[in-house]
Amino acid sequence: MLTHAANPRLSLVAGSACRAVSDADLARALIAGNVWAIDETWIRFAPEIHLMATRALGVESEADDIVQEVFYRVFSRATTLREPEKLRGFVRSFAIYVIKSELRRRKARGWLSFREPEALVDMASSTLDIESLDLLRRFYRLLDRLRPRDRLVFALRNFEQMTVEEVAESTKLSTSTVKRSLEHVTNKLSLWSETDSDIAELLAAKGRKR
Repeated sequence: MLTHAANPRLSLVAGSACRAVSDADLARALIAGNVWAIDETWIRFAPEIHLMATRALGVESEADDIVQEVFYRVFSRATTLREPEKLRGFVRSFAIYVIKSELRRRKARGWLSFREPEALVDMASSTLDIESLDLLRRFYRLLDRLRPRDRLVFALRNFEQMTVEEVAESTKLSTSTVKRSLEHVTNKLSLWSETDSDIAELLAAKGRKR
Protein backbone atom coordinates (compact mmCIF):
# COMPACT_ATOMS: atom_id res chain seq x y z
CA MET A 1 0.00 0.00 0.00
CA LEU A 2 1.34 3.42 -0.95
CA THR A 3 1.24 5.71 2.04
CA HIS A 4 3.09 8.90 1.18
CA ALA A 5 1.90 11.76 -0.96
CA ALA A 6 3.87 14.57 -2.51
CA ASN A 7 0.67 16.63 -2.63
CA PRO A 8 1.79 18.92 -5.45
CA ARG A 9 -0.84 20.81 -7.42
CA LEU A 10 -1.32 19.16 -10.78
CA SER A 11 -3.53 21.98 -12.01
CA LEU A 12 -0.98 24.65 -11.18
CA VAL A 13 0.15 26.67 -14.20
CA ALA A 14 3.74 27.88 -13.97
CA GLY A 15 4.93 31.12 -15.47
CA SER A 16 6.02 31.07 -19.09
CA ALA A 17 9.60 31.73 -18.01
CA CYS A 18 9.76 28.25 -16.49
CA ARG A 19 9.12 26.69 -19.87
CA ALA A 20 12.53 27.87 -21.07
CA VAL A 21 14.42 26.51 -18.04
CA SER A 22 16.59 23.50 -18.86
CA ASP A 23 16.33 20.29 -16.86
CA ALA A 24 19.76 20.99 -15.37
CA ASP A 25 18.81 24.50 -14.18
CA LEU A 26 15.51 23.18 -12.92
CA ALA A 27 17.35 20.52 -10.93
CA ARG A 28 19.67 23.08 -9.39
CA ALA A 29 16.69 25.19 -8.35
CA LEU A 30 14.98 22.10 -6.94
CA ILE A 31 18.07 21.21 -4.92
CA ALA A 32 18.18 24.79 -3.64
CA GLY A 33 14.60 24.40 -2.41
CA ASN A 34 12.95 26.99 -4.66
CA VAL A 35 9.18 26.57 -4.50
CA TRP A 36 8.66 27.32 -8.18
CA ALA A 37 11.03 24.43 -9.03
CA ILE A 38 8.86 21.98 -7.12
CA ASP A 39 5.82 23.12 -9.07
CA GLU A 40 7.66 23.04 -12.38
CA THR A 41 9.13 19.58 -11.79
CA TRP A 42 5.63 18.23 -11.19
CA ILE A 43 4.19 19.96 -14.27
CA ARG A 44 7.08 18.86 -16.48
CA PHE A 45 7.32 15.20 -15.49
CA ALA A 46 4.09 14.07 -13.80
CA PRO A 47 2.16 13.36 -17.05
CA GLU A 48 4.99 11.16 -18.35
CA ILE A 49 5.23 9.22 -15.09
CA HIS A 50 1.45 8.83 -14.91
CA LEU A 51 1.39 7.34 -18.41
CA MET A 52 4.31 5.03 -17.61
CA ALA A 53 2.55 3.75 -14.50
CA THR A 54 -0.77 3.32 -16.32
CA ARG A 55 0.85 1.27 -19.06
CA ALA A 56 2.81 -0.88 -16.64
CA LEU A 57 -0.12 -1.55 -14.29
CA GLY A 58 -3.09 -1.30 -16.65
CA VAL A 59 -5.14 0.59 -14.06
CA GLU A 60 -5.25 4.38 -14.20
CA SER A 61 -6.57 4.89 -10.66
CA GLU A 62 -3.55 3.04 -9.26
CA ALA A 63 -1.27 5.15 -11.44
CA ASP A 64 -2.49 8.25 -9.58
CA ASP A 65 -1.14 6.81 -6.31
CA ILE A 66 2.11 5.83 -8.00
CA VAL A 67 2.69 9.38 -9.21
CA GLN A 68 2.08 10.81 -5.75
CA GLU A 69 4.55 8.37 -4.22
CA VAL A 70 7.18 8.99 -6.91
CA PHE A 71 7.18 12.75 -6.45
CA TYR A 72 7.17 12.46 -2.67
CA ARG A 73 10.45 10.58 -3.08
CA VAL A 74 11.81 12.94 -5.74
CA PHE A 75 11.19 16.05 -3.64
CA SER A 76 12.41 14.55 -0.38
CA ARG A 77 15.64 13.29 -1.96
CA ALA A 78 16.37 16.02 -4.49
CA THR A 79 19.61 16.93 -2.72
CA THR A 80 21.04 13.50 -3.56
CA LEU A 81 21.02 14.33 -7.29
CA ARG A 82 24.69 14.78 -8.20
CA GLU A 83 24.27 15.37 -11.94
CA PRO A 84 21.59 18.04 -12.49
CA GLU A 85 21.48 17.41 -16.24
CA LYS A 86 20.11 13.94 -15.49
CA LEU A 87 16.97 15.15 -13.73
CA ARG A 88 14.63 13.22 -16.03
CA GLY A 89 16.51 9.99 -15.36
CA PHE A 90 16.45 10.79 -11.64
CA VAL A 91 12.65 11.09 -11.70
CA ARG A 92 12.28 7.97 -13.84
CA SER A 93 14.45 5.95 -11.48
CA PHE A 94 12.01 6.57 -8.63
CA ALA A 95 9.09 5.78 -10.91
CA ILE A 96 10.62 2.45 -11.90
CA TYR A 97 11.36 1.57 -8.28
CA VAL A 98 7.83 2.39 -7.11
CA ILE A 99 6.18 0.61 -10.06
CA LYS A 100 8.27 -2.49 -9.44
CA SER A 101 7.34 -2.44 -5.75
CA GLU A 102 3.67 -2.17 -6.65
CA LEU A 103 3.94 -5.05 -9.12
CA ARG A 104 5.53 -7.18 -6.40
CA ARG A 105 2.78 -6.27 -3.96
CA ARG A 106 0.09 -7.10 -6.49
CA LYS A 107 1.76 -10.38 -7.35
CA ALA A 108 2.02 -11.38 -3.71
CA ARG A 109 -1.61 -10.48 -3.04
CA GLY A 110 -3.01 -11.03 -6.51
CA TRP A 111 -5.91 -13.11 -5.30
CA LEU A 112 -7.07 -10.11 -3.27
CA SER A 113 -6.19 -7.19 -5.54
CA PHE A 114 -6.75 -8.35 -9.11
CA ARG A 115 -8.15 -5.52 -11.18
CA GLU A 116 -9.31 -5.45 -14.75
CA PRO A 117 -7.97 -2.54 -16.86
CA GLU A 118 -10.49 0.28 -16.40
CA ALA A 119 -9.94 1.91 -19.76
CA LEU A 120 -7.96 1.50 -22.93
CA VAL A 121 -4.37 2.25 -22.02
CA ASP A 122 -2.71 4.68 -24.42
CA MET A 123 -0.47 2.52 -26.60
CA ALA A 124 0.00 5.13 -29.31
CA SER A 125 3.78 5.32 -28.94
CA SER A 126 4.37 1.66 -28.25
CA THR A 127 5.01 -1.28 -30.52
CA LEU A 128 1.75 -2.82 -29.32
CA ASP A 129 -1.24 -1.71 -31.39
CA ILE A 130 -4.23 -2.52 -29.19
CA GLU A 131 -7.54 -0.94 -30.18
CA SER A 132 -9.96 -3.32 -28.43
CA LEU A 133 -10.68 -3.01 -24.72
CA ASP A 134 -11.49 -6.72 -24.56
CA LEU A 135 -8.16 -7.57 -26.20
CA LEU A 136 -6.39 -5.24 -23.78
CA ARG A 137 -7.97 -6.99 -20.81
CA ARG A 138 -6.94 -10.39 -22.10
CA PHE A 139 -3.42 -9.13 -22.74
CA TYR A 140 -3.08 -7.72 -19.21
CA ARG A 141 -4.31 -11.01 -17.74
CA LEU A 142 -1.28 -12.60 -19.37
CA LEU A 143 1.02 -9.87 -18.06
CA ASP A 144 -0.36 -10.50 -14.56
CA ARG A 145 1.09 -14.00 -14.76
CA LEU A 146 4.64 -12.73 -15.26
CA ARG A 147 7.18 -12.17 -12.52
CA PRO A 148 7.31 -8.48 -11.51
CA ARG A 149 10.85 -7.98 -12.84
CA ASP A 150 10.04 -9.57 -16.19
CA ARG A 151 6.84 -7.56 -16.52
CA LEU A 152 8.67 -4.31 -15.75
CA VAL A 153 11.41 -5.07 -18.27
CA PHE A 154 8.78 -5.91 -20.90
CA ALA A 155 6.85 -2.70 -20.17
CA LEU A 156 9.92 -0.46 -20.36
CA ARG A 157 11.08 -2.06 -23.61
CA ASN A 158 7.72 -2.25 -25.37
CA PHE A 159 5.55 0.47 -23.83
CA GLU A 160 8.20 3.13 -23.14
CA GLN A 161 10.30 2.28 -26.20
CA MET A 162 13.53 2.15 -24.20
CA THR A 163 16.52 0.41 -25.72
CA VAL A 164 17.88 -2.70 -24.04
CA GLU A 165 20.76 -0.60 -22.72
CA GLU A 166 18.37 2.02 -21.30
CA VAL A 167 16.26 -0.67 -19.63
CA ALA A 168 19.39 -2.17 -18.11
CA GLU A 169 20.56 1.18 -16.75
CA SER A 170 17.11 2.10 -15.42
CA THR A 171 16.56 -1.21 -13.65
CA LYS A 172 20.19 -1.68 -12.56
CA LEU A 173 20.38 -4.98 -14.43
CA SER A 174 23.00 -6.15 -16.89
CA THR A 175 22.14 -6.02 -20.58
CA SER A 176 22.47 -9.80 -20.75
CA THR A 177 19.94 -10.16 -17.93
CA VAL A 178 17.53 -7.81 -19.69
CA LYS A 179 17.88 -9.77 -22.92
CA ARG A 180 17.25 -13.05 -21.12
CA SER A 181 14.23 -11.55 -19.40
CA LEU A 182 12.78 -10.33 -22.69
CA GLU A 183 13.35 -13.72 -24.29
CA HIS A 184 11.70 -15.43 -21.31
CA VAL A 185 8.67 -13.13 -21.54
CA THR A 186 8.37 -13.66 -25.29
CA ASN A 187 8.41 -17.42 -24.86
CA LYS A 188 5.91 -17.33 -22.00
CA LEU A 189 3.48 -15.03 -23.79
CA SER A 190 3.71 -17.09 -26.96
CA LEU A 191 2.95 -20.25 -25.02
CA TRP A 192 0.07 -18.73 -23.07
CA SER A 193 -1.49 -17.17 -26.18
CA GLU A 194 -1.67 -20.41 -28.18
CA THR A 195 -5.41 -20.60 -27.55
CA ASP A 196 -6.01 -16.89 -28.24
CA SER A 197 -5.47 -16.11 -31.90
CA ASP A 198 -5.86 -12.33 -31.41
CA ILE A 199 -3.12 -12.17 -28.76
CA ALA A 200 -0.92 -14.47 -30.84
CA GLU A 201 -1.35 -12.17 -33.85
CA LEU A 202 -0.56 -9.13 -31.70
CA LEU A 203 2.67 -10.69 -30.44
CA ALA A 204 3.64 -11.79 -33.93
CA ALA A 205 3.13 -8.25 -35.22
CA LYS A 206 5.29 -6.91 -32.40
CA GLY A 207 8.02 -9.32 -33.37
CA ARG A 208 7.92 -8.17 -36.97
CA LYS A 209 8.32 -4.52 -35.94
CA ARG A 210 11.57 -5.17 -34.05
